Order: sequence, then C-alpha cells, then structure tokens
Amino acid sequence: MDTALKDSVPPHNAEAEQATLGALLLDWNAINDVVTKLRPEHFYSMQNQVVYRAMLGLFSRSVTGDSITIINELAAAGELDKAGGAAYVASLTDVVPTAANIDYYVNLVLDRATRRNLIRMSSEIKATAFDETRESRMILEEAEKKIFALADLGQVTTVHDMKEIVPLTIQTIEQHYTNHDTFTGVPSGFVRLDTLTNGFQKSELIIIGARPSMGKTALALNMMEHIAVQNKTPCGFFSLEMSYEQIGQRLLSQSARVSGAKMRSGMLKMEDFQKLQEAAGRCYEAPLYIVDTPNMPLVDLRAMARRLVVNHGVEIIFIDYIGLISTENPSAPVYEQMSEVSKSLKALARELEIPIVALCQVSRDAEGQEPTLAQLRGSGSIEQDADAVMFIHRERKSTAEDEPNPVQDAKLVVAKQRNGPTGDVPLLFLKSFTKFENKLNEEGN
Repeated sequence: MDTALKDSVPPHNAEAEQATLGALLLDWNAINDVVTKLRPEHFYSMQNQVVYRAMLGLFSRSVTGDSITIINELAAAGELDKAGGAAYVASLTDVVPTAANIDYYVNLVLDRATRRNLIRMSSEIKATAFDETRESRMILEEAEKKIFALADLGQVTTVHDMKEIVPLTIQTIEQHYTNHDTFTGVPSGFVRLDTLTNGFQKSELIIIGARPSMGKTALALNMMEHIAVQNKTPCGFFSLEMSYEQIGQRLLSQSARVSGAKMRSGMLKMEDFQKLQEAAGRCYEAPLYIVDTPNMPLVDLRAMARRLVVNHGVEIIFIDYIGLISTENPSAPVYEQMSEVSKSLKALARELEIPIVALCQVSRDAEGQEPTLAQLRGSGSIEQDADAVMFIHRERKSTAEDEPNPVQDAKLVVAKQRNGPTGDVPLLFLKSFTKFENKLNEEGN
C-alpha cells in the first residue's frame, strides 16, 4: 500500500469488527466478557458502532440478542439505516463460523482502537506544544495523564481472591461461633438481625445506609467474614472506593482484633504476629472475591456479577458503595442516575437469584440523629426498589487518650423490610478494630 494512502486511513480491521459482532450473535453469552472490554467507540465503522450499541441496549435489559432482536431494536430506535440495513445485520453471522475465537477478534479491534487514539492524542499533544502560552511542565503532565488513560483501554476488570489477599496483607480473620445455618437465607452473623430477616434472602436488594465514617464498610466486612470465612459461602465484594489491599488490612484489623493504628505504625508485639499466622491459615481458602474498580460502570458491574456467580458460585454480593457506580449518561440528573442504578441492581438480584447488599450514604441532615428512609441520598427509587433498608446509628465521639480500645453502643435500624418485621438491632462498635459485634442482653443472647 502506498505510504501516503496508508497514513490517510486510520488503523482499523473491518473483518475483526464484523467477526466480533457475528460471534456475539452466534453465542450471546459471550457478551458478559465482551462488554467489560469493548465500547461502541472502539469500532472504526459507524455501522458497527450502531449495531454494538443496540446489543448493549438489549444486554442492559437482560434480553437475548440475535439477528431478529437486533434488527427490531435498531428499527425501533430509527437507526436501522445507520447500521447498514437489515441485510447487513443478518450477514454478520456469515463472517465467522463459530464464536470460539471471539477473544482474538476483540483484541484486534482494541489494538486498532488504541492505535487510532495514539494518532489522535499525538496530534493534540503536538498542537499544545506549539502554544507558547502554556508551561512545558503542564503540557508534559497533561500528556502523561492521556497516555496512562490510554494504557487502560480494554483493561479487564480483575477479581482478587483470598489466596492473593492473605499473603499480601498477612491477614487474620478470627473465627466466630459456628453457625448451624438455621435460616432460610444467607446469615449475616448478627443474631438479632438474622432473627428479623431470617438471613439475607435470594433475589432481594438490601440497602445499608449511614453518614460517612459511621461504619458502612466495616459492617459489610463483618458480614463477609461470617459468610465467607466461617460458613465457607462464596461471597463477592465490589469495592469502588478502597483497593483490595486496603480491604485486606481492614479485615486483618477486624478479625485479628489488632488495632489498625498499630498495624500502620508497625508497633506490633509477638502475640499480634501469632494471631496473624493463625488467622491466615483459616482465611486462605475462604471463597471471598474482591473487585476493586473505582467508579465502575453499571454495565461492567452487571457483567462481572454474572461471571462471579457462574465461575465462582457466589451466593451473595456486597457493593461499597452505590453512589460510586457510573451510568451511561453521567450528565443526567443525579436522581435519574441513582434510579437507573437501583432498578438495575434489583433486576440483577432477581436474575442471579442471590441477595445483593448495597451500601448507601444518607443526606447531611441526618447527622447526629437516627436516619430515616427519606434521607437516603440520591433518589426515592432506592427506597422503592429495595426489599430491605437498614441504617447504622451511633454517636460520633473522639477516643480518649487513656482508652486504647473503646467500645461504643450502636444499633442497626431495620426501617423497611418488604417480607418481614422492622426493628432495632443493638450492636457494639469496637473503634480500634473498626468492627461491629453482637451486643448480648442480660440473658446472654
């Protein structure tokens, strides 16, 4: 090919783009992996962009895609002509005989998209470099950010299991009392809560709300410790705010009852190391899977949740937290985005037939008082879509210097439960370990 002609046409692979779409039409289940890698703009052909966008629309509504449903989707949106017509869509399955090599086709599409972005980015950097009103240091910083962002193109969301987390964090999870699984749902380990809910039930969306720094993540980690480490029930955790290393450190502090401050400072005693070694053996085989992608797109979360259930047999999923899930329309009002997220999570819980526990912030006017349903931040649809809503409530107070391991009264307020009673669950909060525990009554229950 002539060099000038080659330079005038952006890099692309038409056959790979068509093969990717054709393979999805042959095996719709493959879209669970593809959606975490490919975006419509990764396709060079406008026709292929339109077709893939229609596929994503069907996927988001849990509708199986084939030539007929894609054509109908495009026709309903008035974009069938932009997609090349019904004949083009139907012909995509003729390009590839099987979906077995779809990963290869996807990687080719991503490779060409990366090259096009490099060309575009180079032009932008070149134009900026000629602007003498800009400092060279600032130009370099902007260029660096763009290059790092491009390096993440098509990056697959990874799952970190306990075999990876335990050696990195040398963490222990202290084994609680043995639960005999007397509940119909997944028991949380908090006795009075499980009595109220009979465990977290299949297909339910459970919301745990609180003001910042009240212990939402700590409570979720307490529950996961009981579910995954003690009961060996496969559990997934989407951490959109903290890295998996930080999650490991929090689990370490909670489970070994070793102060997080001591762990960070390195001021540990031999007995602390002994606790770490003993607990490491217990939690090494725990079926706990961590996904730590910040600002995770909703479509990626749905796809990864399906993969956790299919590949690892996950029976419950925690999300920390719902406000950090990004939607396809980030310019939409916040209440519309939150409504889309809550409805999607409820639909996902029903589809996967597992409980989904999502953490949520409450509005500022709940500071210092017991939160209410009206104070869920973002949208009234969260209250509507959730099967159960509960709030963490405790007083904020600083730790006294002569009180190294403060214990504070707290409670979990079950404000809504579609299929059961509401009420308060008394708890104890161990601030040094950021850990909640059962508060026993006078009878020891």
